Amino acid sequence: MSYQWTDIQNIAQDLAEQHPDVDPQMVRFTDLHRWVCELPDFKDDAKKSNEKILEAIQAAWMEEVAE
Repeated sequence: MSYQWTDIQNIAQDLAEQHPDVDPQMVRFTDLHRWVCELPDFKDDAKKSNEKILEAIQAAWMEEVAE
């Protein structure tokens, strides 16, 4: 299964697994963007992201870690 920028929950789950020792609230958007693009299942165009999408991914990641 491949992800696109709109697959916020799947991306957040993968980020939580890939970076278990990272506080998602402290991640810079430049690092977040890179980490999303580096996920094995991520197949979307890197240029299609924007601040709103990255904020949504970061918020979902924070929820994922809080559970």
